[in-house]
Amino acid sequence: MQILLLRHGIAADHAPTGRDADRAITSEGARKLRVVLGHAHAAGVAPSLILSSPYRRARETAEIAASVCGYKQDILLSETLEPGGSPEAVWQEIRGHRAESQILLTGHEPLFSALTVYLLNSPALVVDFKKGALVRLDTHSFGAAPRCVLRWMLTPRILLTETP
Repeated sequence: MQILLLRHGIAADHAPTGRDADRAITSEGARKLRVVLGHAHAAGVAPSLILSSPYRRARETAEIAASVCGYKQDILLSETLEPGGSPEAVWQEIRGHRAESQILLTGHEPLFSALTVYLLNSPALVVDFKKGALVRLDTHSFGAAPRCVLRWMLTPRILLTETP
């Protein structure tokens, strides 16, 4: 299975409701997500399942991913992907979908950095998971303790930086 972790794009500082969960993606955030996902889709990213945090900015990120990557099924919402979620709970969620070939999760920091470290079983690793970044991890083992391999990480900055 390919596990794709996509941090939500740049979001508004505040929502009209005042609730953090209601903050929307900005137009710049959406644009940068489309760049990252366009490159990823050209490199073979075509998720068979998308799971998202129920927070608006993560849902909107998942919708952009679905559009760019040609995903036609329902996007499933998972409370395990909310801010403050635990890597162990997310791993259990992933294990429940082990029949999928490529699963894309949209969520938040610091969960996604901690989740990457957990999935790689590398507690000394430090991951700087920027907004709109996409990580691919591969696994063939679905035991209680994850055993994944890091394949790549894409960030908007690296893809939008002009070469000299």
